[in-house]
Amino acid sequence: MAHLYRLSIVLSFILTVSPSLSTNTEGNALHALRSRLSDPTNVLQSWDPTLVNPCTWFHVTCDSSNHVTRLDLGNSNISGTLGPELGELRHLKYLELYRNDIGGKIPKELGNMKNLVSMDIYGNRFEGEIPKSFAMLKSLRFLRLNNNKLSGSIPRELTTLKDLKVFDVSNNDLCGTIPVDGPFASFPMESFENNKLNGPELKGLVPYDFGC
Repeated sequence: MAHLYRLSIVLSFILTVSPSLSTNTEGNALHALRSRLSDPTNVLQSWDPTLVNPCTWFHVTCDSSNHVTRLDLGNSNISGTLGPELGELRHLKYLELYRNDIGGKIPKELGNMKNLVSMDIYGNRFEGEIPKSFAMLKSLRFLRLNNNKLSGSIPRELTTLKDLKVFDVSNNDLCGTIPVDGPFASFPMESFENNKLNGPELKGLVPYDFGC
């Protein structure tokens, strides 16, 4: 009987602590993001790493389990880079970082955000290639990467994102051809304009990365 009592105490402790541990991991990830950003207008002033979780921080939204589900930092006059820690936000559904001055490469770890529905990081200075890991974002419906400095070809792995409704990579430095499979069959050409792309992919005739 004493053994069962001790076991119940341990189980209740685990159930009580687990959400805090998870949200603390998310808080650490957001604090790491803050350390990478310049914030001249103090929009991140409320991001206090000493709190149990980040759910009281401005521009952060959590669900009933205190998991971070939304990050709203669009048009916030911030600059800097993103780091791999951001991939720890496993419950995130909306990543809004549009119209800032964030540069560097897009971390491949963003592909770990398996619940992500919308990624809006347009209007920044991101460079390098679009991560192939984005193909793991099976819930993704909106992906706006336009008005950056992205290069390389459009990853063909993204054609497996069956729920993708909006895809915009206009005004970058992308090369190769435009995918035609999966959701790409319905995206307007305006979503690809002002790049170095060579038009829709001609399967069997030229490589998809022709011109890169």
